[in-house]
Amino acid sequence: MAIALTTLVEEAERYLNAARIGDYCPNGLQVEGRPQVRRVVSGVTASQALVDAAVAAEADVLLVHHGYFWKGENPCITGMKQRRLKTLLAHDISLLAYHLPLDLHPEVGNNVQLARQLEITVEGSLAPDDPRSVGLVGSLAEPMSARDFARHVQAVLGREPLLVEGPQLVRRIGWCTGGGQGYIDQAIAAGVDLYLSGEASEQTFHSARENGISFIAAGHHATERYGVQALGEYLARRFAIEHLFIDCDNPI
Repeated sequence: MAIALTTLVEEAERYLNAARIGDYCPNGLQVEGRPQVRRVVSGVTASQALVDAAVAAEADVLLVHHGYFWKGENPCITGMKQRRLKTLLAHDISLLAYHLPLDLHPEVGNNVQLARQLEITVEGSLAPDDPRSVGLVGSLAEPMSARDFARHVQAVLGREPLLVEGPQLVRRIGWCTGGGQGYIDQAIAAGVDLYLSGEASEQTFHSARENGISFIAAGHHATERYGVQALGEYLARRFAIEHLFIDCDNPI
């Protein structure tokens, strides 16, 4: 079965409420390909490797979390950017990208989906009074040591996380996928035992250690694999089309 590209894009926009969310890049259809869609390939970042994999999979649409045209980047279509766009255009593949709308969504969002993977019960926003906060806070069914929780993260995500181990057992957790390490101060204010993000900054270690909490950096790519998969699966069910997630591994 095939559907119109415009129908797919309209539903993604509606479902994610994308037009109402300010961002650092354009969300939605970034590259227009063929007008009919039978197969969607999803992945985290529209790298050359993922674009080539989408070509090999005969995708009509490539759906990603990290697309193109970020604020502050060189707008010229040269080098790496030219090669990526040339491949998409030569094979008539559309690029559909959602950044913050995919972090924030209460069903398919990266943060909610990561919580489901790690068996964390979501309790609410990390900073309820800050509308710009994308992080969440929640709890584990049973307390465990930070080291045991880090082992759990490794088993689920398939990579060893960076751990700053605090003194207490972990029950209450704050988290923000990807480059969300800067929200650690909000997590501390929320009274968590452990804060988890994708990346870490030099000062993150000191914030965790001096405030007596644990911290885990589980990888930007590793923590943001699940939202785009869930969105792809939603669209596939909604329109009875094919969906394939392709994981081009990234150790960062």
